[in-house]
Amino acid sequence: MIIRKFAALAAGAAALTLTAGSAVAEDTVEVLHWWTSGGEASALNVLKEDLEKKGVTWQDMPVAGGGGSEAMTALRARVTAGNAPTAVQMLGFDIIDWASEGAVANLNDVAEEEGWADVVPAALQNFSKYDGNWIASPVNVHSTNWVWINKAALDAAGGKAPETWEELIAVLDKMKENGITPLAHGGQPWQDATVFEAVVLSLGNDFYKAALNDLDPEALGSDKMKEAFDRMTKLRSYVDDNFSGRDWNLASAMVIEGQGGMQMMGDWAKGEFLKAGKKPGEDFVCIRFPGTQGSVTFNSDQFVMFKVGEDKQAAQKMMASAVMNPEFQSAFNVVKGSVPARTDVSDEAFDDCGKKGMKDLAEANEAGALFGSMAHGHGAPAAVKNAINDVVTQHFNGELSSEEAVEELVNAVEAAQ
Repeated sequence: MIIRKFAALAAGAAALTLTAGSAVAEDTVEVLHWWTSGGEASALNVLKEDLEKKGVTWQDMPVAGGGGSEAMTALRARVTAGNAPTAVQMLGFDIIDWASEGAVANLNDVAEEEGWADVVPAALQNFSKYDGNWIASPVNVHSTNWVWINKAALDAAGGKAPETWEELIAVLDKMKENGITPLAHGGQPWQDATVFEAVVLSLGNDFYKAALNDLDPEALGSDKMKEAFDRMTKLRSYVDDNFSGRDWNLASAMVIEGQGGMQMMGDWAKGEFLKAGKKPGEDFVCIRFPGTQGSVTFNSDQFVMFKVGEDKQAAQKMMASAVMNPEFQSAFNVVKGSVPARTDVSDEAFDDCGKKGMKDLAEANEAGALFGSMAHGHGAPAAVKNAINDVVTQHFNGELSSEEAVEELVNAVEAAQ
């Protein structure tokens, strides 16, 4: 676990600075993150408790907000004040942006000694490294094109998990007839965009890559993009009237409690089901968004190490090393709902959804069907992501027709680049 190795290394480093016979000094890491929901907090405790057992003090700096934008605002204030945290949870292009500012530490010595390049997928290394230098430790790989279904609600709707768009609509219609909210959803831009990118991916891998990774104007303004927005309009008809502003974990709770039939959300949602004592296959069903089987949109939480004083650098590198410990990668991701960022971690400890996630990731990577999640900062830089999110949310809220949304999407992306 991160904590064991980090703590052990931290204690050793501290001991070197003391005379023989004296007590080992306590090392400290300050970690800025946004893992504040029940399942996320449980996963983070895997790290915190292990570190504390080894005498390493964890200074928690939680900043609530599922997409991490609030955390990035808090980070900006800290760095501007010349008081950067030890480590910061970060996603995708945000990492690259901070690295380009020269604010991050260099982890090459740890990475090379431990052979990170041999076990971290290339798609993740694109964000773990900058100008050839390791600057972050990837904690996990999340995939975003999941659907989480209440098993009892699915059984009442016919029992067959949908594999196509048409089957999905049939199940949603049946759930609506049965008197529950078919689609549990939180009306926040990043949540709207999570559903949107799954819809886009369901219309073809090439279309997704062209539109949401390559930002091709023709794809963004195409008839197929209008179809994507039309499908979003259809999905909106299955959402309850109180969805606006709802946090994602509250939407998960609706499905867990049977008030909602399904949720379209990344695999961090599984942590909420597990924390509630629910079992995959018995209480809930996990499937890829219909039409995206064989493909994966991913994001990866990474601990980016910032430039700190020399007195803090040993503990910082020990933390980076601990994050990459295979034992920690397994223990953390079993709880978190994600899969390890290392390819050499066994799936033995994972449940059926976890095993599926690891298998899907490996197959998608092999087939060239592993794509950066636009909604979660791995498909396009932040300015473009935010511009797309704004258009998607305006459309989802009925402020734009599908035709208007397509036109506005093209203009918004062009302006943001």
